[in-house]
Amino acid sequence: MVFGSYVLIYFTILYTRRRLGIVTNEMMDVPKWRFAIIGFLEALGVATGMAAAAMLPGPVIPILNQTYLVWQLLFALLILGRRFLLNQIAGCLLVAVGVVVAVSSGSGADTTLSGIGFLWPAVLVASAAFQAGASIIKEFVFNDAAKRLEGKSLDIFVVNSFGSGFQALFVFLLLPFLSNLKGIPFASLPSYLKDGAGCFFNTGAKISGCDGAPILPLLYIATNLAFNISLLHLVKISSAIVSSLTMMLSVPLAVYIMSKPLPYLPGGSSLSSNFTMGCIVLVLGLLLYNIPTTPTKQHTKTS
Repeated sequence: MVFGSYVLIYFTILYTRRRLGIVTNEMMDVPKWRFAIIGFLEALGVATGMAAAAMLPGPVIPILNQTYLVWQLLFALLILGRRFLLNQIAGCLLVAVGVVVAVSSGSGADTTLSGIGFLWPAVLVASAAFQAGASIIKEFVFNDAAKRLEGKSLDIFVVNSFGSGFQALFVFLLLPFLSNLKGIPFASLPSYLKDGAGCFFNTGAKISGCDGAPILPLLYIATNLAFNISLLHLVKISSAIVSSLTMMLSVPLAVYIMSKPLPYLPGGSSLSSNFTMGCIVLVLGLLLYNIPTTPTKQHTKTS
């Protein structure tokens, strides 16, 4: 339902910008197989991430997800041929450490890690690798398109629309696997989707957990669309790694907001001093990554 909404909205915006002449024929001629790879990797990341999350304790998940940034550094080195300065590498590591400290503080993550086998943590790390690879390929598409278009920049809705379209296609193909993870027999999936649509639009029989629909789901989609478009624009004007660092900053901010008493959510909770310390480490990491340096022969992209 949500995937379909995103694809419909992205292609509607792309069609409008195409009619207005913002998106040119040359932009539409960008090789589509690259978007197929992006969509496949993102769908694979969703599937493996859901599989691992179903088998892992909650506090472990945000910790292992920080390998996303490590994968990005590696893929940027291999795919883009980028070289990083010491302060950039140290800044990325500080950001990852800050997120781990802020999110896992007081959760008992240190004790739950000892009782986990190797398989499912490895699957979650692989999920981060798939999604990191997709983000670096998006940056490669923007860089390559700038050469093909003779200095013109590729419209972000070309990337968003076709990338999301292929992702939705591969997620659809993976539905039997994903429904099995949720304990839903594949034969029951149509009725399950029908109930989900009824909950989304708050129609038909009253279903538990649908309070606030359809306003809250629509607000979520609108906010998430704006967030995704902003992140992709950041990839376009800077790099996938800068985009990820910005996204990581949103994690402790979201935890802080969720700790406050909000409508449709349980009562607020207090945050430990470790949360504040983690946020400070995270911000220091961002500052360290963006410290101005003297020009060198390093092939880095300034943010």
